[in-house]
Formats: sequence, C-alpha cells, structure tokens
Amino acid sequence: MKTKNIVLYFIALLAFCSCNDMFEPAEENVRQLDDMTEESKYAHGLLMYGYDRLPYITTTTTDVATDDAVTNDKNSNYMYMATGRWAADDNPMSQWDKCKDGIQYVNLFLTIVDKVKWAPSAASKQQMFIDRLTGEAYGLRALLYYYLLQAHGGYADDGVLYGVPLLTQPEDGSSDFNQPRATFADCVKQIFEDCDKAMELLPADYVDIKSTDEIPAKYQKLGAIVSGYNLVFGARSKNLMSAKIAEAIKAQVALLAASPAFRAQSGVTSEEAAKLCANVLTRIGGMDGFDKDGNINWYMNATKLNNKAEFDEILWREDYRLNADQEKENFPPSLYGSGRVNPSQNLVDAFPMRSGKPITEATDYNPNNPYEGRDPRLEKTVLVNGTNFRKVDVVTGTYANSKGENLDNLNKETTSTRTGYYLRKLLRDDVNPLSSSLIEKQHVYPRIRYTEIFLAYAEAANDAWGPKVDGAGVGFTAYDVIKAIRQRAGLGTDAIGMPLPQGDEYLEECAGSQEKMTDLIRNERRIELCFENKRFWDLRRWMLPLNEPIKGMKIEKIDSEKDPTPDNLTYTVIDVETRDYDNSYQCYGPIPKGEVLKWSNLKQNKGWR
Repeated sequence: MKTKNIVLYFIALLAFCSCNDMFEPAEENVRQLDDMTEESKYAHGLLMYGYDRLPYITTTTTDVATDDAVTNDKNSNYMYMATGRWAADDNPMSQWDKCKDGIQYVNLFLTIVDKVKWAPSAASKQQMFIDRLTGEAYGLRALLYYYLLQAHGGYADDGVLYGVPLLTQPEDGSSDFNQPRATFADCVKQIFEDCDKAMELLPADYVDIKSTDEIPAKYQKLGAIVSGYNLVFGARSKNLMSAKIAEAIKAQVALLAASPAFRAQSGVTSEEAAKLCANVLTRIGGMDGFDKDGNINWYMNATKLNNKAEFDEILWREDYRLNADQEKENFPPSLYGSGRVNPSQNLVDAFPMRSGKPITEATDYNPNNPYEGRDPRLEKTVLVNGTNFRKVDVVTGTYANSKGENLDNLNKETTSTRTGYYLRKLLRDDVNPLSSSLIEKQHVYPRIRYTEIFLAYAEAANDAWGPKVDGAGVGFTAYDVIKAIRQRAGLGTDAIGMPLPQGDEYLEECAGSQEKMTDLIRNERRIELCFENKRFWDLRRWMLPLNEPIKGMKIEKIDSEKDPTPDNLTYTVIDVETRDYDNSYQCYGPIPKGEVLKWSNLKQNKGWR
C-alpha cells in the first residue's frame, strides 16, 4: 500500500482507538488491540501512523535559520529562533513529540504483527506480509531515532554524549515514564541493529517478478507463487521502506555519528561511515550510477514530472502532488508569489566562477558585474537581478523593470526580497499561483537523493583516508565524487561549455590537501543540497558558526535614461539580519524543557535551561 494512504489509515485508526483507549478499559463498541488480530486493516493503521510521523519537510523552511537565507515572513518561528528566541521551551527544530509518537505506534505494531491474520488462506502470503511489515517497522523506528538523535543528541553537564531514551517496547499505563537518556553510542547501535533487521526482511526494491525462480527459497518452501509474491513485494508497494532505504538511513546515521560534533563518543569512525555510504552506492554501480542530470532534473524536467516518472537521482520520495504551494510561497510578487525564502549574499558568494575557482581567488570575478561567468548552478538556484523568469524581468534593485514595475525591488513590499534575491530552485516555471487563473503542476519531493549519499561518502572518505585513496575498495575516491559533481555542474569549462585547457585547477589544488578538500566538499554539499533543509544540521554537526551575519545586495541604477547594464549599475553588499546564536553550546539542540521538568532522570544538554 502506497504512502499516500497514510491519512486514510490514520483516520481509520482514530475511528476505533485513541491514545487513552490503549490505557483505559474498553468501552462498548470501541475496538481494542485484540480486535486487530482479526481485522488487519486496523493493525496496519498503526504502522501507517508511523509513516505519518516521519519528519520529512516538503517545503523550504529551516534554511531561513541558516547563513543560506532569510525570510520576509515576520511571523516565522525560524526567524525568531535565528534572531535570539531559540530556547528549550521554544524550539521549532524539535523532533521530540512527533518522533516519539511514531516510535510508540511502531513498537505497538511490532507486538502484534505476527498475530494478525494478514492472509489467512495462504501460509506463504501470511509469512511474506509478516516479514515485510516487520521490516518496515524496524526501518521506520531506525529513521525516527535518527531524527531524534540529530535534533536532541548532545553533551550534558557530566561530560557524557547522550542521545534519547531508548524504547523498544510500547509504553502503557503501567510503564515507568521517568527514563534516562541512553548514550549517543547506544542509540546509534540500536539504529544500526534496526536497519540490519529491516535489510534482512525487505527487498532492495519493490518490483514485480515474472517467474517462480525469482522468489526467495524460504517463500518457495511455503508454496509461494508469482502473483502472491507480487501482491506483497511487488511494484504496488513502491515508496514503502525497503532494504535499500534502510541501508541509506544507516549510512546517514553513520555520517552524523562520525562528524566533529559527535565522533569523540559516538563509537563510529569516518572509515566506517565511508564504507556504509559505499555500500549504498555500489547498488547502483558506484560512479556508473551517478546521474548526470541529478542536480536539476527532478524539479526542472516538466515532461517527466507531468508523467509522474521515476528519477534515477531519487532513492526515496514522497508521492507526487499536484499543487502550486511552493510557487505561491516563493515566486516574486510580480508573479503573484509571496517571495518568502530570500537567498543570502553569503550563499551566492559560495558559488564559484565557471572556471571552478572561488570568487575570492578568481581573477575574472568582477564585483561590478558579479553574476557574469559564474557557476551555472547559480542561475538554476537563485533568481538574481535582471533574470527573465516566466517572461517577466525580475528586478531586485531599486529601479523599475522594462515595464515600469517595481514590485520585486529590494524591500519594496512585505512580499519583496530582503536580500536582493529570490528562490529559483524547486520551483516549476509553468505554474501560475494566481488564484483566479491557477495552474497547478505535479511536484516530487525527495526524501533521500543519491547526490546526498555521494557527498556523504566523499566527506567521510576524505576524512578517513584523504582525497585520492580508495580505502573502501569500491573503485572511487572522494576526489572522484567531487570531480563528477563539478563536471556535471559545468565547472572547468568556458562560456559555451567547452573544457578549459587547464581543466578544473581549483579541484586539483584541493586534491593535494585533505584540509582544503574538506572545505571544498562542504561547499559543494552546501550548493548541491541548498534549500532542502540540510544546512542547519550540517553546520551543527561540523561545529561551524551558526551566527554568521546575513548579507544581501543593493543594486542601484546610476543613469535612469539608459537601459540597465553592468556599466550603469552599482552593487553594494548590505547587512540584512544579525543572527543571535550561541556557538558555545547550540551546536547541540535541547531536550524539551517541559520533559526535563517532568522527569528527573532526563538530563538536559549543556547550556540549555
């Protein structure tokens, strides 16, 4: 059953059982847990509720609390957080309630999964359903714990790196809720165990088979046939937790644990993290599986999106959705959007020149014509001043466009940009968000992209062995990955895309230094994954400053009698937003204050009160 049915299952679940019902005597006509063994759809609702609590975000939100962007929404909780209101009792990044709820329901499901009559008439189908659903549950629990660790793991005053309380059994009215936090290392160990169990029980992918020979021997012995196997493990189950997804989750957890903020007490090394990432990538042939259009294809290829196609770049995704939500939020006001996410000058400066050199080192960077000759990814990510988008000249300076309009000007309206930039990435240019002539289009929301795993491998491999050492024995190195990513972007080429005689000089320079390669990998990750809600977590696990002041660009026209050209525009970097984070402790998020006050055994992370 596809994840689009989560809400339906949740409604069904609520129809027969509330949280209190689990702890109180049954009332007349209220279904209880015992009923689930006879009515499988209700039992399945528990698992679907676990899916419903997954913490994936389908819009750009958390990036506005980082050095990549600000928002023009004055009521944004993320803006409040970034400007000094982040507290243990006011934490928009918290995963505590949502993930713990999901774990409770998954744990409850695991206690009944092998008692439910999934397919009473066929022993093979019954066992296949038990195996698949159990594997899904273990994979979901691992994922939910990963997000709890990421948001709430940290050092307490006693110097111990803690995770969260580990619960592998459902709680009920007789449970002791005053549980201490397990160590970070023990949480990682539990997540790894859950991922391994999921990988043992689940197929790599959900695809229909054509012959009995393709059925695993253990199910053949039970009399499984092709139609029965496809019913359980076939294409109809696509986008559910699979072995491949569980393996990727394990790799993500390993990268987190091996990062500077956690590695001292996590029990995971960069070498182990690199090997786990390599396991995921070898399933697609390593570098042979690198999608050469993977940086933009999944949000700019209208034909594939309209046909709800699968993208080689996407390992796991949400179901397709027909909407105009992201465009309504982020189109410039001249295109009937609210311009909410405003990319920062900080991020724009992170994009190198087309030659591959940073703007701080390139001789051809012109501050009076700052967007000329830049990394081609910039125009696919950010709407800069003068961009023609949907047949409209988006002017973010202080002057009107060719039609005499100035809605998109810097700080012109409450929906105008604060930085001199608008978001381009993730937006479809064939959407019309105007309610009177609304045109919605299909959108796909990745949960895990292969580019993320390639970058994770590069980061861990470089940290473990250096830029050009294949310590995992998989046939590619950190250098190979970054080279492929930069070549895909068009770096090391001239204005018409022809390779420069000297190639990508900056990459070769970085390849001679592990430290420089670390900085380059982090910058490539920043560019490739920006506005996908990754940056906040990356800065924290790298222990980099959270409080970098946010800059923007003010562009003024000198001679209003002439058309705007580089010769009559002035570019001035401006201060936009001061960030009020405390780098001494806020690389680790807090345990919710209310929980610490309720439960004496629950230690708070150092610095939070």
